[in-house]
Amino acid sequence: MAIAVAGPEIERLIQLLARLPGLGPRSARRAALHLIKKREALMAPLSAALQVAIEKIQVCKVCGNIDTQDPCTVCTDPRRDPSIIVVVADVADLWALERASATNGQYHVLGATLSPLDGVGPQDLTIDALVARAHDPKVTEIILALNATVDGQTTAHYITDLLQEAGVKVTRLAHGVPVGGELDYLDEGTLSAAMRQRTLF
Repeated sequence: MAIAVAGPEIERLIQLLARLPGLGPRSARRAALHLIKKREALMAPLSAALQVAIEKIQVCKVCGNIDTQDPCTVCTDPRRDPSIIVVVADVADLWALERASATNGQYHVLGATLSPLDGVGPQDLTIDALVARAHDPKVTEIILALNATVDGQTTAHYITDLLQEAGVKVTRLAHGVPVGGELDYLDEGTLSAAMRQRTLF
């Protein structure tokens, strides 16, 4: 059994920080110590920001993004192209695409991908809402921006089948050689996908 080196309040802070992705027990201890040392500059503002987040953050009823308003900032942006819906598994994927300024379309967050082993079925995702949005006459293309994993591709095929009646073009992200990638370091699956999806130069 580990020996406690601080009071229960500090140990609780460490335990909570250790639950964050990418932080183990050691990293959580270092983070907690840093927060305590910078109490005025970091801990107080962080505490206030967390309190605001608890009170104001909500899920957008249109796309599934999280924001302090509903509909969210992305959905209410008049510069967005209403004819394109980009389907992502999670809010983190939406934020990644936004950081890259990869699209000016609307979004739809599924909440996860189909995963029978984890007990995630179609009823656990927002697929019905996506199909309803796809039937809007303004929508002409659905971009499936899902991970190139078995679960991601299974979800993409399932959604594609459901969207056949909507009369929209269904596309997916290209798979293959990353920008700056060297062929010698890529796995066989990535190389095969890149060769199959080659384009004119």
